[in-house]
Amino acid sequence: MKNKKNLLLHSCCAPCSSAVIEELKELFNITILYYNPNIEPIDEYEKRKQEQIRYLNEIGNINFLDCDYDNEIFKYITEDLKQENERGKRCHACFELRLEKCALKALENNFNCFATTLTISPHKDSKKINEIGLKLAEKYQIEFLYEDFKKRDGYKNSINLSNKYNLYRQNYCGCLNSRKN
Repeated sequence: MKNKKNLLLHSCCAPCSSAVIEELKELFNITILYYNPNIEPIDEYEKRKQEQIRYLNEIGNINFLDCDYDNEIFKYITEDLKQENERGKRCHACFELRLEKCALKALENNFNCFATTLTISPHKDSKKINEIGLKLAEKYQIEFLYEDFKKRDGYKNSINLSNKYNLYRQNYCGCLNSRKN
């Protein structure tokens, strides 16, 4: 397929991106956007980012766009949402923060569309994530790839690919509120 669209794909981590990349690589020219200011502590953030880079280097043909670690913006937008349950308003604010950055970077860098790997997780509200993506697509006049990547055995495939590539799989989403002690 010669004239594939250029997709900016927000990725939260290598395991989640693995199955999504596998599903989309024949349809799009993919660039991974690594923007995850929610991940704490900083050493966990760095570990996940380096694992994402290692995985992309191993599979080849996928570009990587890194954003600065901006944990202060995440803390600011979630200050009053710390007591929210997982999958609640705190998560929704976090999704919006990351997807908006992706939409803006897609516009800035002349991508045709943007998407996120977040919907591959069985712990994430895919409907809400896609709703946010569509709202941002309308706001910025750029196409959003509406998908629930956990369907069609996406999550199972991510586990299989994680095993194949020996990927680090974290045990919490990213923010300290999601971490189980």
